[in-house]
Amino acid sequence: MKKFTLKPLPHETLQVVHPQRLTINYKQELNPAQYEAVTSVDGPHLIIAGAGTGKTRTVVYRVAFLVELGVKPDHILLLTFTRKAAQDMLRRAAMLLDARCERVSGGTFHSFANNVLRKNAPLLGYEMNFTILDQTDAEDVINLIRTRMKFDTKEKRFPRKEALYDLYSRCVNTLTPLTELLSNDYPHYLDQESDIHAVHLAYDAYKKKHQLMDYDDLLVNLAKILREHEPVRRALSDRYKYIMVDEYQDTNKIQAEIVKLLAFSHTNVMVVGDDAQSIYSFRGSTIKNILEFPEQFSDCKTIKLEENFRSTQPILDLANEILRRGTMEGR
Repeated sequence: MKKFTLKPLPHETLQVVHPQRLTINYKQELNPAQYEAVTSVDGPHLIIAGAGTGKTRTVVYRVAFLVELGVKPDHILLLTFTRKAAQDMLRRAAMLLDARCERVSGGTFHSFANNVLRKNAPLLGYEMNFTILDQTDAEDVINLIRTRMKFDTKEKRFPRKEALYDLYSRCVNTLTPLTELLSNDYPHYLDQESDIHAVHLAYDAYKKKHQLMDYDDLLVNLAKILREHEPVRRALSDRYKYIMVDEYQDTNKIQAEIVKLLAFSHTNVMVVGDDAQSIYSFRGSTIKNILEFPEQFSDCKTIKLEENFRSTQPILDLANEILRRGTMEGR
């Protein structure tokens, strides 16, 4: 007798179930644009949501909707900029539907990176019990190196530890060479470029020797593992079949690359953000990420949440005119 082997489909492809089978009446609870965003399941989606348009509500209802469709909670990844934001969204989704929503994988880019690196750090020459440096600790290590190299005794004042940390962090988060960053933003340090670079190299070597990573290393090393180790990239992409990113306008280039790499085996990525605001520019965020998302995912569907629930029409008219003039001046 001929034997047949059943193989699982490589990806979950879900069809929207009949509304009568859902416990939540999404169409009644949401406005048309929100409903479209919540019930758009497979493929890449860009949700443009200004302040007061129900962005968080939309994310919460989409988490519940995916779980109602039968997506396993641990197959959904929700990336936010604060742990509290992720916890609040998943708690609200659980109150809306049930406790399954709290089992969705939610957190910050850094916490997600930490979780992945704890299992895969040996691929980069680290032990899995590496120590994370917060900003204060990182600045102290830089100061130790700065002192050991006797740059604190130079006749011309050498950058302090805080300035060096900020400089190195901006190089990493914006993927900008040190020379270019000094020329554009720190021209008064240009004549000390070689010494600043030497401290940076020593800082990186010290961290590797002592099994340390700072916050920037978490993102850099996660991207490196995803980029260079296909088995890890594929395993994570196969696990997280539906990826959602909140406040996408505040992501930097490394974070955008991480999102793209996590979508290695599918394109079920929904990013939500406001193309008219960015509050984390000092961390290397770039508005280009949200503007260029449709180019990164060619079959992207863009949905705009435009109904405002907070402001009166005169205030909205004034805000729109300010944005219009700002756009014209920027051309």
